[in-house]
Amino acid sequence: MAEKHLQRRSALKWILSGCAALAGLVWGLVPARLRAAVNDLFPTRTVDDDAFRFDPASGDLLWPGNRREPYALRLDGLVESPLDLAYAQLRALPQTAHTVDFHCVEGWDVQDVPWSGVAFQDLFAKVRLKPGATHVVFHSISPTKSRVSGTDHYIESFPLSELLRPELNCLLALDLEGAPLPHDRGAPARVVCPFDLAYKSIKFVNRVEFTDHSVPGWWTRANPIYPVDAPVPPRRLRVKDPRRG
Repeated sequence: MAEKHLQRRSALKWILSGCAALAGLVWGLVPARLRAAVNDLFPTRTVDDDAFRFDPASGDLLWPGNRREPYALRLDGLVESPLDLAYAQLRALPQTAHTVDFHCVEGWDVQDVPWSGVAFQDLFAKVRLKPGATHVVFHSISPTKSRVSGTDHYIESFPLSELLRPELNCLLALDLEGAPLPHDRGAPARVVCPFDLAYKSIKFVNRVEFTDHSVPGWWTRANPIYPVDAPVPPRRLRVKDPRRG
């Protein structure tokens, strides 16, 4: 997802530019106290109206007015039978860990970010796809603060075949740095596709829809300079994109 908070961007660019001259920022080597300070002082803004919070202990979404409801991830669209998975059920699936680089559309990168969660091969095995399913659309929990044509919430789509390629390291992330995702990083679940620009990595995911066509995502609808397919430029990659042969 496009992570567009001006102050945080400035802080990260300052850190990145200072460390890049010495060999680049390796996020895992930054002291935890400094990482916490950066996160606290420069929170990530989102286009989502993220009034809710998530409690990983109970698996509940917490809404204003002391309202709470169990989180569930719905898999539907071109499937034989739609399926709802509770947070505990996602946790019970095989867990996969990837330490990968994060590439913002604005030009900055963070190296060696440790995510873990459910590989899409394992998640999609929970449903039987209908013939013709070629793409996957991810939907976020709550409406966005501003509206674009055709959707009132954040969405992103990917070719099904790419999500199933293990060498692309795509993941429905539940954890960051060994702990449940914090709110501003997309709890309860977010997409991580490290060879795509980060606006594709949709946060707050509560629905996975299988379709027979590509669907423009939120940022593509907001401004066509954001393409539907957004591979990271090769010059920014430390590891070659397997899709480039």
